Amino acid sequence: VQLYVLEPFREFLMQKKLTITIDENIYNNLYAEIGPRKISRFIEKLLRPYVIKSNLEKSYIEMSKDTKRENEALEWIEGVLDDDYN
Repeated sequence: VQLYVLEPFREFLMQKKLTITIDENIYNNLYAEIGPRKISRFIEKLLRPYVIKSNLEKSYIEMSKDTKRENEALEWIEGVLDDDYN
């Protein structure tokens, strides 16, 4: 089985070739269920969430490293909660 993995860039798409070995039954079922010339796209969609983090997730990770900002946010949240329950 040959896979063509697409790596998106803003202005163009670049393809990379990847060769994998899978069980014959799995391949036959993929071919039957997904169809010819669609297997690469199907596998890429399955793998993408596991190997590419979204920009939003990366941003949250970076923001969480800012301890001053995190402490200010925690104080603000605690203040709002105190206001609501008092």
